Amino acid sequence: MQGSLQEKFWAGEFGDRYVERNDSPVLVASNTALFARILQRTQKIDSVCELGANIGLNLVALHQLLPQAMLTGVEINQKAAEKLASLPYVNAIHSSIYDAPFRCAGEHLYQYDFVFTKGVLIHQGPALLAKAYDTLYHSSRHYIMVCEYYNPSPVEVEYRGNKSVLFKRDFAGELLDRFPDLLLLDYGFVYHRDSHFPGDDFTWFLMEKR
Repeated sequence: MQGSLQEKFWAGEFGDRYVERNDSPVLVASNTALFARILQRTQKIDSVCELGANIGLNLVALHQLLPQAMLTGVEINQKAAEKLASLPYVNAIHSSIYDAPFRCAGEHLYQYDFVFTKGVLIHQGPALLAKAYDTLYHSSRHYIMVCEYYNPSPVEVEYRGNKSVLFKRDFAGELLDRFPDLLLLDYGFVYHRDSHFPGDDFTWFLMEKR
């Protein structure tokens, strides 16, 4: 399904440059602190899937926290997917999040205990969001986490001189409205001026299937 403007954008040269800008041990430290906080509200997790994993910095952090868990990452950019595949403890899938092999005729063949996005939904075109939400929901056995830019109403933001590739909205709220059996467990904010573990001004939401 690599036909949308946003998917072509991230699969191409801009996505390659993003890989080069975001390969940092500082990001791994911040991710580890973030996921340590999030996981406090969860029970046993044996399998994880990240939709839009890039080079795997979130999965590196999760491997430190959940060393026995099976980790899967889905990534559309080939350069990033190759780096992701170099992590021996990650099952790397080079694919759009909409075409990942665990989907078949609209139904998922496999469910993971913990499925999440981090800085991925913000880059999906509004027309694709319903499919993104369905993928998150149906591929999760228990927990869903989204860590994205929050805004109470949908708004488009110019991103490094590019239009139609970054959007803010209430992603978690829309998920909760779409799937009434989801329960909001926790949420928080990651501030770029945090003295120890800075983030990118993301807001995260942890939800559970009841």
